[in-house]
Amino acid sequence: MTPKVSISQIRKNLVSGTTTCQKIVQDFINRIEEKKKINAFLEVFHESALNKAKEIDEKIKNSLPVGKLAGAVIAIKDNICYKDHKVSASSKILGTFSSLYNSTVVERLLKEDAIIIGRTNCDEFAMGSSNENSAFGNVLNPHDTSRVPGGSSGGSTAAVAANLCHAALGSDTGGSIRQPASFCGVVGLKPTYGLVSRWGLIAYASSFDQIGPLTHTVEDAELLLDIISGSDEYDSTCVA
Repeated sequence: MTPKVSISQIRKNLVSGTTTCQKIVQDFINRIEEKKKINAFLEVFHESALNKAKEIDEKIKNSLPVGKLAGAVIAIKDNICYKDHKVSASSKILGTFSSLYNSTVVERLLKEDAIIIGRTNCDEFAMGSSNENSAFGNVLNPHDTSRVPGGSSGGSTAAVAANLCHAALGSDTGGSIRQPASFCGVVGLKPTYGLVSRWGLIAYASSFDQIGPLTHTVEDAELLLDIISGSDEYDSTCVA
């Protein structure tokens, strides 16, 4: 089982040679399969995640600089666009749609060598608070599968709580990060409006929507927020 460690510690372990990105990713892929009953993931990006892991391992092997998120395995809610990967907002209407571009948050994660492992289940079009409204089945609370994980970012939250990734991104309109975080016992943060770009987020109520982190620790939430926040030419509401 992959232990729960901070993102900063993961990076240190990689640089010291204690582990490799490819091993970390494969361990998570195996664990996601073991825990598939909770239905946190709609899709695991096996190929692209392992390719990114190999790329980072090669950088480290050749003593090249790596990003702040090197080795961090991150899941994204199924309403956040990732180029050439499916994004459906947990709706059959968009069931076969693949994104043509990266959302700003995904672009910033990849730039810092994060590994995006898959897209997580959510209430359809992010409209719900229990994650029982997905077209692809309910998400279960990993601590007690007879209970809901909260929503609409229940898949991202359950994935972190079940240790299926190091961290995840969700979206919050009226509590959709904060409420499931409290249900599942993880750190969830809704950033102040305008702090994080909404470019590439399938909108629910765009004047309220915000993308934010779900993590094991406050330290990790701070690190992710620092990376994904800031002005963006594609979102005029984003602050400098």
